[in-house]
Amino acid sequence: MTYDFDRYLRYDELTKWLHETAAAHPELMTVESYGKSYEGRDLWLATLTDASTGAHGTKPAHWVDANIHSVEVTAGVAALSIIDRLVNGFGTDPLVSRALRSRTFYIVPRVNPDGVEWVLADSPQRRRSSTRPWPWRDAHRAPGLHERDIDGDGRILTMRIPDPNGAWMVSAEDPRIMCAVPTEGTDADTVRYRLMYEGDIVDHDGFTVPTPHPPEGLDMNRNFPSGWGTTVLGSGDHPLSEPEIDALVRAIVNRPNVCGYNAFHTSGGVLLRPSSTRRDSAVAPLDIWVWTELGKRGTELTGYTVHSVYEDFTFDKSETMSGAADDWVYEHLGIFGWTTEFWDVVHAATGTKQSTHFWYTGPTEAEELAVLRWADEHNLEEMCVPWYPFAHEQLGAVELGGWNDMCTWTNPPLSLLQAEVQGHADFAIHQALAAPELEIVHNAAVALGDDVWRVEVGIANTGWLPTYVSRKARKDRMVLPVAAHLAGATVAVGTARQELGQLGGRSGMRFSQRHDGTPDRALVSWVVRAPAGTAVTITAEHQRAGTVVCDLVLGA
Repeated sequence: MTYDFDRYLRYDELTKWLHETAAAHPELMTVESYGKSYEGRDLWLATLTDASTGAHGTKPAHWVDANIHSVEVTAGVAALSIIDRLVNGFGTDPLVSRALRSRTFYIVPRVNPDGVEWVLADSPQRRRSSTRPWPWRDAHRAPGLHERDIDGDGRILTMRIPDPNGAWMVSAEDPRIMCAVPTEGTDADTVRYRLMYEGDIVDHDGFTVPTPHPPEGLDMNRNFPSGWGTTVLGSGDHPLSEPEIDALVRAIVNRPNVCGYNAFHTSGGVLLRPSSTRRDSAVAPLDIWVWTELGKRGTELTGYTVHSVYEDFTFDKSETMSGAADDWVYEHLGIFGWTTEFWDVVHAATGTKQSTHFWYTGPTEAEELAVLRWADEHNLEEMCVPWYPFAHEQLGAVELGGWNDMCTWTNPPLSLLQAEVQGHADFAIHQALAAPELEIVHNAAVALGDDVWRVEVGIANTGWLPTYVSRKARKDRMVLPVAAHLAGATVAVGTARQELGQLGGRSGMRFSQRHDGTPDRALVSWVVRAPAGTAVTITAEHQRAGTVVCDLVLGA
């Protein structure tokens, strides 16, 4: 199956591409189901590593997942592009080759397959995430407008309804654009409109049009344990109430070698980091520093700027965006989490980043006009639809048109899709290579007489991050220590297994005033009894930094 990352794959195509890619690269990639969605679809996890250098669980790993929100389909394309970069770069690209030989990548290209299928259907339905009815299990539709593709053209646009008290009027600059009525109002000759999503009105009373939440009102990125609460919109019945999130959390926890995490979303053209609920001053300063250092490289590779969710993206600090995945991996696992929000159409059109409160305020008239002119210049007619009449079953004569959100504000036009996701694979590789990595860099066997030997090995963390990864993890004792085990000879003094604590990484030496010492090293020894020529095996392991093995022949 040929795929050029210039369109969105339906579930069956996605499944086929994953399995065909794994079959073409069996030494690098496997695919497994880690659970089932609400509608019973397999949730696919791709595992990528060079199997010749060790099993996936013996190496530090980086986790990427995408498309927890159904309309954010660019995210899934980006996840697939990482897989493509890894399997096709191995053996030819030194950076990719080194990463796959020493690291593991876990990639979930579609956390929410049910919702995406609704969005990509010929007659689409847009939901925030899951298709499970919630909070009313009978899928009751409350009175009011429920968005739907009412004319069957495969798009959900905007309805404009003439209303002398409407809040919108046609822009004087371009008739396709609607602008806000001025604060002081307008003269009587100005035609004003009320704007609503394309859709049906349930139990219309002929006068009011409520805008209730859809029957499927979940937001699965509010269903993670960290910060979960009933006051958070769409959070579900309880933490992990949704099968997709329960399965995802268990899959991550069952892979303790995960050292970094990235969730792919749209939109904004930004790299978001925790916390979503606290100021930076309440987070460990060294952890903020690590995020900043990683983010610098992320910006270089992707052009996306780095922001704290709470500090920069929370419009009302009394209503935080809690229960999210990146907060959970940091608060509960102590690993550095990111949320990548792909695509900033304002920046594409103007060269200026959209406001960090864009999700709340929307575009200005000037921004809309700039985007429209840019779309015209690049022949992107699908982005904005000229208004056309439609006979609405409840409202009568209305017009449909305006922005096609799916290929304007939420996702890029398909012709720009491939270019938009480039660079993000290399940021994933960068994060993976920043992980701690155990190596045995010294070994010796010293004869003490009468078939007694002192065996010693020097174990080092040669990675950038410490073995515990974050200060949060170390403070809250989330990570087990490095352990070393000797086999093949009788241990005369002490025990075969020794725990060595945690090892520092190169990142910590930035704070050593160039007086490093060896916080990244540990020397361990055993006194053993065995005849000369005996082969002993020393295994050093750490849940995050990996497993390494050294074979040593006594007296050799």
